[in-house]
Amino acid sequence: MRIGAIEAGGTKFICGIGDEYGRIEDQISFPTGHPEQTIPRVIEYFQGKEAEAIGIGSFGPIDIRPDSPAYGYITTTPKPGWANYDLLGTLKQAFPVPFGWDTDVNAAAYGEVKWGAAKGLSSCLYITVGTGVGVGVYAEGRLIHGLVHPEGGHVPTRRHPEDHYSGRCPYHGDCLEGMAAGPAIEARWGRKGHELPAEHKAWEIEAFYIAESVTQAVLLLSPEKIILGGGVMQQSQLFPLIREKVRRNLNGYVSADAILTQMDDYIVAPGLGQQAGLCGALALGLAAMDKVRS
Repeated sequence: MRIGAIEAGGTKFICGIGDEYGRIEDQISFPTGHPEQTIPRVIEYFQGKEAEAIGIGSFGPIDIRPDSPAYGYITTTPKPGWANYDLLGTLKQAFPVPFGWDTDVNAAAYGEVKWGAAKGLSSCLYITVGTGVGVGVYAEGRLIHGLVHPEGGHVPTRRHPEDHYSGRCPYHGDCLEGMAAGPAIEARWGRKGHELPAEHKAWEIEAFYIAESVTQAVLLLSPEKIILGGGVMQQSQLFPLIREKVRRNLNGYVSADAILTQMDDYIVAPGLGQQAGLCGALALGLAAMDKVRS
């Protein structure tokens, strides 16, 4: 099979072609400009590729309700040019094949269930911490949408007692994204995260906020695996800090070996690495084709 995959990120688009085993055969990446700059490059890439279906994991918020007039739209994003843009409909006009459509983080979660760190599990949570913070939820064997879709990056969070930064989110100020996304790190410390040494105080504060979100997820959703991805999580020193803070937050209340003795295998990096989002989009395309065939 030849399945198309689009990881439509707020910073860059990644397009690829893969197969039903999750193998990416070819891919291309380019910055996310205005739609009139970006979408023609997407269409050009897939022309002649003979994709039998295409999956899209998109930055959001997006409309994923099939009965909605705005199904397939990116909705209230602050990204210039993309608010109320019909991404799915535009690509459907160019390619008359089945399309899978979901958030970029739900796609990443799905990819990890199909071929990555959560393979064989019935639930997992995927949190990406980068330019923004997103949360994808896979529970009871399916992706979770609900009223709209999870927006766990915008949950309120307790403040670190030594942190006086006001927050960067244009909607909520000091929500999780406003306090922990890459731009918040740069605004707080005057340097990008990758420029800060591993022993910098920034990482203890960053781990505090991520651990707050993970703790809430454990208590609210009880996932079998928590996967932390995104550019900020390339700082590997964060993982032991986060695990310890989650363990301290829970304080023995959740009586499960994964929490009490196997935390290193419970809160993990993506098994698919930097390909989690693209492989997840591939999985969405494969599911869309299977649905049509059945």
